[in-house]
Amino acid sequence: MGFQTPLHELSDYLKWTRSGKVQLPDFQRGYKWDDERIRQLLVTILRGHPLGVVMLLKTGNEQVRFKPKPLEGADPPADAVPEHLLLDGQQRLTSLTQALSGSGVVSTMDSRGKLLERCYFVDMRLALEGEDRIDDAVVSVPGDGVVRTNFGKDVVRDLSTPEKQREAGYFPLRLLFGGAETVNWLFACQDTDLASQFHAEVLQSATTYNIPAIELDNATSKAAVATVFEKVNTGGLSLNVFELLTATFAGDKDYFDANGTDFRLNDDWQDALRKFAAYPVLGGLESTDFLQAVTLLATFERNQEDTSARPAAVSAKREDVLKLTLADYLEWVGPLREAFIWAADFLADRHIFDVRFLPYPKQLVPLAVIRVVMGADADLIGPRERIIRWFWCGILGELYGSAIETRFVRDVEQVPAWARGDEDVVTPYTVQDATFVESRLHSLRTRNAAAYKGIYALLLARGARDWMEDKAFDKVQYVNLAVDIHHIFPQKWCADQQVDEELRESIVNKTALSARTNRTIGGVAPSAYLAKIEQKAQISATALDDLLDTHLVPARHLRADDFATYFATRRESLCRLVEDAMGKTVPRDIDDGAAEEDSARFAAAEVAETAEEGD
Repeated sequence: MGFQTPLHELSDYLKWTRSGKVQLPDFQRGYKWDDERIRQLLVTILRGHPLGVVMLLKTGNEQVRFKPKPLEGADPPADAVPEHLLLDGQQRLTSLTQALSGSGVVSTMDSRGKLLERCYFVDMRLALEGEDRIDDAVVSVPGDGVVRTNFGKDVVRDLSTPEKQREAGYFPLRLLFGGAETVNWLFACQDTDLASQFHAEVLQSATTYNIPAIELDNATSKAAVATVFEKVNTGGLSLNVFELLTATFAGDKDYFDANGTDFRLNDDWQDALRKFAAYPVLGGLESTDFLQAVTLLATFERNQEDTSARPAAVSAKREDVLKLTLADYLEWVGPLREAFIWAADFLADRHIFDVRFLPYPKQLVPLAVIRVVMGADADLIGPRERIIRWFWCGILGELYGSAIETRFVRDVEQVPAWARGDEDVVTPYTVQDATFVESRLHSLRTRNAAAYKGIYALLLARGARDWMEDKAFDKVQYVNLAVDIHHIFPQKWCADQQVDEELRESIVNKTALSARTNRTIGGVAPSAYLAKIEQKAQISATALDDLLDTHLVPARHLRADDFATYFATRRESLCRLVEDAMGKTVPRDIDDGAAEEDSARFAAAEVAETAEEGD
């Protein structure tokens, strides 16, 4: 990548934007500056103060074929071919192009976001009083040049024609680079001394105003463009790889030649979202997640086909996402859409029904890719059981919180062969690395933690049923019963009995309850609310104890209001539940006083949600 740092006159920039020699890459967001910001920009120009650097990318790079689009209001010829793409400076150059050329009318908004059209003038007499009066001299008026008050009934200032402008002494900034038209406007002024002095002291310096540029050459890579854009665009919305690939795919010549139209990545993604809408658990899936999945598949395929000593690496890194071709995307988009829907059904079987209780939304990426790699084998009993074990190890081992790109790659490389039961394959690192210790149950307090959501789902999948209606918390009843996580020994009772907060708020003292059951429980002792449930639900104590057991709640200790024994007994049951899911032993580290997990380490991160799970 090479670059130059030339100075160009503002008049040149305006020529280039209006002729189409400078255009925007298609990924750039729309124009959004408000009226006052534009006015202040014009004040900066007239004062001769610097307004910052613009960044341009020279076109003609076969590796970076962004589809161009004109700046708003520039209106270049339809067949204009850009020589440079504007990476940074869109808002400034769009404002200046609209305000200083053509009709001078800018489509903008006020500070409240209300859309309006404005044009800009300079009070010539005020501007000649010195630089410190320029701010007051530059005025913004409605697009028709008429300032009104009293709900449009009274005219305060009328600058709608050149004659009225000259009479009032207001120079239209659209003529700042107007050439002969500017001369004719000034020559027609009755106050020739004013016009002459204004031209000499204000206009001449403004017409030679320079703006520095950083011009990237046409050897610049797409990854470099992304990095540079993010560095310079700190004041705007961050750019992501989806938007860069949207522009790249739209500029794919082969696709256009074959189809007679550009490929619109965003339209394709919206179509996918419509298909995913029926699956609430996919509600957090982002366009960049989908592209990571495509990249994993494209690089995995190249890796498998490469017979050299150093085959191409499997990757989910950002720079490799940016290297995706439209052909790669089109090859995998269909299978991946089906795979993500398969993943939603897989999660429903695990009793994870919506994104709120999805432990790791990003784990959907390797899960879907594994399904594509394995095909129908992923649904066979043995392979499916191993995929389920891998899934729970990732969640209960809390392995997808950081460095996930590397883990994605290892999952894709290792899980399919291991799940199929192939000989001489390594156990996936996600399964090897996963650990869970007894003391972690004390620090799991809210659904901010992936393992918390995981244990909640395991309880539902085990067959937890509602205590008042004896209904399974399946996909339908989960919604109908307004199921959420609530305390078993109520918060109020625990506070009255001075139960330690660590134990009170632990997942050991929580379970899935319907809204109706939770209201019945209230804040009283378990012995009291259990009797209340029996009376209202017309259920025997034995039948209710059976329902409690579906939640791994020891009924005998609950009925005795014996929190300490209840807690120790249920904690042990949850340890066994985790062991079954992970296929690993959970070290017991509480009774020996050598707990590996310090609850205080987790409290600060989770405290924000504690209130949501009260009684």
